[in-house]
Amino acid sequence: MEFKDRIYTLKGRSTPLSYTLASRHTQRNALLYFDEKTGTNRALRYSRNQKSPFMDEQDEHAIVEPIVFEDGILRVDKHNTLLNKFLELHPQRGMVFEEVDFERDADSAIDKINYEIDALIAAKSLPIEKMEAICRVALGLNVDRMSSSELKRDVLLYAKQNPREFLEMLDDPDMDLDDNAYKFVNAGLISVRRNGDLWFSLPDNKKKICSTPYGQDPMDVLAAWLMTDEGIEATKTLSAML
Repeated sequence: MEFKDRIYTLKGRSTPLSYTLASRHTQRNALLYFDEKTGTNRALRYSRNQKSPFMDEQDEHAIVEPIVFEDGILRVDKHNTLLNKFLELHPQRGMVFEEVDFERDADSAIDKINYEIDALIAAKSLPIEKMEAICRVALGLNVDRMSSSELKRDVLLYAKQNPREFLEMLDDPDMDLDDNAYKFVNAGLISVRRNGDLWFSLPDNKKKICSTPYGQDPMDVLAAWLMTDEGIEATKTLSAML
């Protein structure tokens, strides 16, 4: 274990003013570490006057001390190697608390910024037709009533707030199918009944297309149908009518 000062934080959105972490193994609160060398679970206990965090290596004079997070934070001096070792082995590490890793957090922040930059650059250069498709599929907007400035604004905001999702959508080969599904429904060429069934809604064609299985989105079902031989032929006709 590297010899350095460490900072630990409680996980979760809300943090209490004071939180006491379990510091000893009991029947009601098991603090066990599986030792792969011996193949056994070893009980843990934090006692500053001992040399080991394992109870089987401590003497009868162990004095148990509380481990308290103040405002969700616990700072441990590098000289307190026993507490750092105890926290490294603690079974609630990663679930209740975690160590602050500034280098890891910095790398994560850089990745996020780079994704945001790439997404905004890609969004800025999109043609209007692609912007319309993203607004229809990802944001569920009625683009027929939107100006080009409104389209650009919403696409840029979407790219900024969800850069990974945005870039994945640009590379998704099924996005055009999803977009066609929305266009055909919004234009009234295909109707979605209350039970989710899909029907043609054309002057000379009121035929049922297919049913939507329970729990599925009718638009996803329609996009999948558009990939069938019948759907490909229908797309040609419906696109011409648009």
